[in-house]
Amino acid sequence: MNAEQRIAVVTGAGSGIGKAVALTLAGAGWSVALAGRRPGTLEATAREAGAWDVLCVPADVTDPDEVNALFAAVRERFGRLDLLFNNAGTFGPRSVPVEDIAYEDWRAVVDVNLTGAFLCAQAAYRQMKEQDPQGGRIINNGSVSAHAPRPHSIAYTATKHAMTGLTKSLSLDGRPYRIACGQIDIGNAATEMTERMRTGILQANGELAVEPVMAAADVARTVLHMAELPLEANVQFATVLATTMPYVGRG
Repeated sequence: MNAEQRIAVVTGAGSGIGKAVALTLAGAGWSVALAGRRPGTLEATAREAGAWDVLCVPADVTDPDEVNALFAAVRERFGRLDLLFNNAGTFGPRSVPVEDIAYEDWRAVVDVNLTGAFLCAQAAYRQMKEQDPQGGRIINNGSVSAHAPRPHSIAYTATKHAMTGLTKSLSLDGRPYRIACGQIDIGNAATEMTERMRTGILQANGELAVEPVMAAADVARTVLHMAELPLEANVQFATVLATTMPYVGRG
């Protein structure tokens, strides 16, 4: 590894925000490990990255053994880790009221969004603490749901609020080891997950309304800015959203 090489892990890199961030990092000269459950989508992202240095590692972030294998593969290939973009997530069942959510559905959202994020952060933290030179950065994908819920989104919203606590704890515990941690809270980026916003989504007043979206590339540029700061500086929390989405104010 040359002295200028920067190494990133992006989870959920096969689609949506993860794919956009992975391609933006690769285009800026980063070596990127693409992690996700579907090998085919990871390979498609790698093909779009072209000649840039990428590594595809199929992994389920809810499985501790697969997470450990992911970071071991990164260490073997690149020798160190400079950035984890902790992005893998799921919304869970849609339009299901609180009283009807199945335990299995609740647990699935918590396992991916919270436990998966913790497992990846823990593995990254260990590697960043032990490597020489010491340190690195973790950027967690929160959501505007870390601030305000949508109707019928209790599992997703609860895990995104918890992500904020995870970010703060990692920031504090990482200080002695030059490990910085920040969070990007995203609102209405144009991905498969937000496709329904183009046709109408339930609002707090019970009505359906079409909502504006923004390009995922706009989010990716923000992540790149956060990633390329020196470790002496940190964007603790950033909110990037479609300008006119119903979030600020009363809808």
